[in-house]
Amino acid sequence: MRSRTRAFARASAKVFGSDRGSATVWTVGAIAVLCVVFGAVLAMGQAVVIRHRAGGAADLAALAAADRWMEGGTAACEQADRVARAQGTRVVRCAVQGEISDVTVAAGRGPLTAEVRARAGPAGPVGPVVPAGPPGSAGSAGPEGSAGPGVPPAPTGAPVRAVEEAGP
Repeated sequence: MRSRTRAFARASAKVFGSDRGSATVWTVGAIAVLCVVFGAVLAMGQAVVIRHRAGGAADLAALAAADRWMEGGTAACEQADRVARAQGTRVVRCAVQGEISDVTVAAGRGPLTAEVRARAGPAGPVGPVVPAGPPGSAGSAGPEGSAGPGVPPAPTGAPVRAVEEAGP
């Protein structure tokens, strides 16, 4: 019986070729591909973490610099640098103009480096309120009859009350 099995194996090897060990090669190849994909996913995850760290540190550093604007640009940027270093990042650029601070922070090293720019300061002036008039008139703010930005439109049929800003 044993000789028949060997004879059959030899005959099938001549006809079909030898498949002995091919599963091992395929398994090693599949493992290598999975390792490469896993490494790429880990690198992308690390890049996202570095980007978020840089963004948070830039926001905090810009706020710290804006808080110290009255002490001068140098003192404000020194404070921004202290805050950025406390977050494990470094300030690349810092500029303070009036009450507005503009800070660029970098995080990471080598190919996984992220730079994020943040600005901080007081809120800008509110735009002028446009008085509403009848639709089509010169004082009309538009077809919606809005009284200006941030003011919701009045219900249909109700008069719209405009708010005048006091001048200097």
